[in-house]
Amino acid sequence: MSQIDPSAARGSGSESRFHRATNLLWRLAKIFSASFVLVVLLMMFLENALIFPAPRYPEGNWDHGLEDVYFTSTDGTQLHGVLIEHPDPKVFIMFCHGNGEHVAYNSDLVRHYHQEMNATVFAFDYRGYGRSEGRPHEAGVLKDGHAAQHWFAERAGIQPDQIILIGRSLGGAVAVELAVENGAKALVLERTFTSMPDVAARLYPLLPIRLLMRTQFNSMAKIGEFQGPLLQSHGTRDSLVPHELGRRLFDAATSTQKEFYDEVGVGHNDAYSDGYCSKLKEFIGRLSRDAASSNR
Repeated sequence: MSQIDPSAARGSGSESRFHRATNLLWRLAKIFSASFVLVVLLMMFLENALIFPAPRYPEGNWDHGLEDVYFTSTDGTQLHGVLIEHPDPKVFIMFCHGNGEHVAYNSDLVRHYHQEMNATVFAFDYRGYGRSEGRPHEAGVLKDGHAAQHWFAERAGIQPDQIILIGRSLGGAVAVELAVENGAKALVLERTFTSMPDVAARLYPLLPIRLLMRTQFNSMAKIGEFQGPLLQSHGTRDSLVPHELGRRLFDAATSTQKEFYDEVGVGHNDAYSDGYCSKLKEFIGRLSRDAASSNR
């Protein structure tokens, strides 16, 4: 009778365990790959919803005491904004808000600019936000910004390049576009970014964001064309749009009249620091004095 070699049996068992482990790893790899592809496809499908949360009326404080105005974008989309006119304006300010807010969240800010800066102030909502019609996307939002600047200039009886553009976060990208294309008396950028893919790549480092993302808002490629006064600020504790991105955008600006203000200890959605409020008032006050001197 033949004898069984114990070592051969052990080898056969080890080989069987190896094949089982290999098969398990292969199945796990396929599950991971399928899940990764599913996440990528889901992110692509939800891109606009993630970038433009677009709060709608009646969310927010609509009993704001400001003048409600309506105008149309260049493709006919009806848009809404709020206006407060100063009897003797020293400056004209247009505010471009961030992606998670609308004008009813910013009525106090509009009144602050009006009172503290002696300004006529206009804030508007992109399509799909607040009381504005339509659905937001990059091309449409930029069209809305152009329409808003030209509407405000016509209403105020001035040229578009006499308006101070203030943009916060995503609104900063809109403001850069308008300042480059239409001109501006000054550009104020708050907590904004180089480009939307740069922000998304920081938030989702494992996804091939730069290859797949359609929305760009590439301020980095544009800001060098603006040569007017620029004030840019950024919180040092901003976890949504890292301070580094704001600084890189500022460094790309070629204006000889640019200033950067660090809001120390401030996050992306925190209230403005007292220091920044004072800096902004001084910056706009200087523009008012320069305009008065040139008129004389």
